[in-house]
Amino acid sequence: MSATSLHSRSNRANRMKLALLVLLSVLLISCETARYYSQAARGQLAIVFGRENIERLLASRDLPTELRDKFNEVLLIRQYALEELGLPVESNYSTFVYIEREHAIWNVFAAPEFSVDPVNWCYPIAGCASYRGYFTESGAARYAKELELDGLDVYTGGIDAYSTLGWFQDSLLSTVLSRADYQLAGLIFHELAHQIVYISGDTKFNESFATSVEREGIRRWLKHGNQIEKIGTAEADIQRQQQFVALVTDYRNRFDILYESDLLDHETRKKKAELQEGLRQGYQELKQGWNGYDGYDSWFSQSLNNAQLSTVGSYNDLVPFFNDLLVQSDNNLTLFFEEVSKIASLEKVDREERMQDYF
Repeated sequence: MSATSLHSRSNRANRMKLALLVLLSVLLISCETARYYSQAARGQLAIVFGRENIERLLASRDLPTELRDKFNEVLLIRQYALEELGLPVESNYSTFVYIEREHAIWNVFAAPEFSVDPVNWCYPIAGCASYRGYFTESGAARYAKELELDGLDVYTGGIDAYSTLGWFQDSLLSTVLSRADYQLAGLIFHELAHQIVYISGDTKFNESFATSVEREGIRRWLKHGNQIEKIGTAEADIQRQQQFVALVTDYRNRFDILYESDLLDHETRKKKAELQEGLRQGYQELKQGWNGYDGYDSWFSQSLNNAQLSTVGSYNDLVPFFNDLLVQSDNNLTLFFEEVSKIASLEKVDREERMQDYF
């Protein structure tokens, strides 16, 4: 069968998947739901049909040197992810898509005014998650406004890459090209990890697992390539991230204690504002030891409401558990993935009991 025929069959399959997505949205009762899935289908359709094969692009003589170097690096990362990390690479990240916007999608997060527990949304294919993604910033802003009118704390964040969980072949997007090579490697490792294990409705488990794989993958990738000069930079990044997470987690726990108190609403709001200001001050003190690094300034310029705080927990709370599990697996990623899969297969109550020391 010719490459053209294969490409045609792949396009037909993608159209069928997208048509199914739209059909499911229509059957899910509300007009708002139908609008949401329609924009999701259109956005994903644009990415699917905007894909260009990376190896074919590399064969082009007029490809800029910087882009050529980045593509070659991605091919090496894919090979390493498959052969050394045992990640399900398949055809993922073998294609490139140029996107004419700042971010690939914008995720909307929400939480009650007096709770750090995020709101969950459920989807017909991906299951439940603590965010709702839009392919346009304006669409995300409109929905965020609706949630705010309902009295919820809302946070909207731009996302440069995402996983389709094997539903489509994930592509390298132009939104991530400015990242350092080791950061790009970490992103690919993170997104591929979602195809190993993904539990509907358990964002904290899913993202913490992927973050653990990302960090371990970066360490191994840099050592494998003998990139000694970059190891220190990567470790400094990870250390700053861990310090940031520890600070936010500490304050998130303080918010949790506040919300469980018997204070009147107006008193709770006052204490909430005081904690938010304390968190900002804590960041300024923490940043003094970072030698001018200001990568989290934008995050701290936001409201620091419950929805925003919940995003940090989702990606990091269970990372220590997965790190310890990897050590218990003799640092063997194959055994580690098997153990994670076993835990993921447990009922929620049993799974949480297994990880109770890390909550």
